Formats: sequence, C-alpha cells, structure tokens
Amino acid sequence: MAREKASRTAYKVALNIMALGSKPEMDTILPTGILEATEKLLFYSGAVGPKTLKWSKSNRAVSVYYAFDWILPGQFEAFAHRKAFCERQVRDGIDRGAVQILILGAGYDTLGWRLAPEFPGVTFFEIDHPATHRLKAKGIEAMGCRENLILIGEDLGRRKLLDVLDSVVLWEKTSQALIIAEGLLMYLTPGAVLNLFSQCARIVGDGSRMAFSYIPSGADGRPDAGPWTGLVLWLQKVVGEPWLWSIRPEELGPFLEGAGWKDRPAHSGKMRKHGVEFYGVAAR
Repeated sequence: MAREKASRTAYKVALNIMALGSKPEMDTILPTGILEATEKLLFYSGAVGPKTLKWSKSNRAVSVYYAFDWILPGQFEAFAHRKAFCERQVRDGIDRGAVQILILGAGYDTLGWRLAPEFPGVTFFEIDHPATHRLKAKGIEAMGCRENLILIGEDLGRRKLLDVLDSVVLWEKTSQALIIAEGLLMYLTPGAVLNLFSQCARIVGDGSRMAFSYIPSGADGRPDAGPWTGLVLWLQKVVGEPWLWSIRPEELGPFLEGAGWKDRPAHSGKMRKHGVEFYGVAAR
C-alpha cells in the first residue's frame, strides 16, 4: 500500500456504499444511517467533491459498478453485507460485555462515529495509516467529534500495535474488547497477519472477540478472486495495493489457535461467502 497517499481502496469502498444506497433492496441490508454519514464524511474530509457524490448516488453509477462486477463476481453488493456483518459483530460484542471497540484500517467507515452516541459507556478506537487518518479526522471534526471515539494515525507496518496502544491511555489490555479487521488482511504479508492476530490476542481481556474478512486461497496458493484472479491480482499490484495474504477456510481454525485465538464459525456464518470474501470470528 502506498505509504504517503490515502488508501484508494478505502475511497472506492465508500463510493461503493453510496452507489448501493441507490438500490431500494439494499436498505434492508445496509446499516441504519450509514449512507448519510458516509456522504458527510467524504465531503467534509475533502476526499470527494459534490459532483462525484451526486454521481455516486445515481442509477448510472450502479450500472457502471455492475458492468465491472464480472471482474470480482458479486463484490459490488458484497460490500453492503460486509458492513452489516461488522456492525452485527460490534453490537453483539457490546451485548456480551465489550467496553472497547477497536477498528483496524477503518478508512472512511462510519461505524464508530455512528454508534458512539448510542453506547456512551463504550470507547471506540480507530487506527489507520496517517495519510488516510488525516482526511478522516478532518471530516469527523466537521461532522462533530464524539467524546468516546478516538482516532489514531499510525502505520502498523512500521510500528507494532502493542506499542501503539501502550501509548493510548484509555486502552485497557485486561478489558473485554471487540476488534474489527474489515477488508484489511489481504494487504498484509503472511507473517504480518500472524503477528497482527498474535498482538491482538495480547491486548484484550477474556471474552474478547475479533471479527474479520478474508480472501480464500485457490489451489495454487494465491488469493482466489474467481475466474479473473490473475487480472485482479495484477490490477491490485498496479495501483500499489497488492493482495498478499489468503487462507483456505478449513485452515482458519488451526491458524487462529496458533495466534492465541479460537475459531467461532457459528458466529461468522460458517462457510458462507459474499463476493470474493469470507467472514471470520475469533474468540479469547
């Protein structure tokens, strides 16, 4: 991922969400308030201008996204399911006693900003690359800061998560937490993914969970994006955000145990796939 530029993928996902809002049937899947909040964040952060926002909400934009959906079959609508999955996990985690929510690589996601007022006794933390963080923080300030939402700009490729949270006074390593890693793991090397899960296991208390999305591995060991995998992997490399990690669903349990977690397939929907991604939930 480009070091000094805001994430292109985060930008793409946010516009994708806006386009999905133009499809009437998506209102039963997309979390309440996500469309309005995402539009405000994109505009106030300066990431998108009025013309682009207007276009992204049009039927024409929907047609364009569907026209390119053949490259990543089903991924256009899958972003709605992914957002819904993450919000369900956060709400369920809070119901089960989580008092800390940590969102890794949040991009232009609005989950923390939207839920913070609803759960004043829970502290929401977001960590993202400084380039993306700067735009996000600018947008959140214009929208209205939340006392229990803490935005942290750090490059976890250069600084350990353990060290980052050691410097955050409000983070409690012994408290129950829910960690979200949405659309993140595929951009990390295999060693970095294992290290991330291992570090996450050391910063949370008993009863904590970690919810994430991941790309499955194909027979050749590469990330499997469907019939056009070779093209997809090449395009990701060209834009500077290559996919580096994937795993077969049946190998996920042993992998998580090796990192200090236990697999919870019943909570992730077992082996159901949306677009090119699976969802996972791990527990401490």
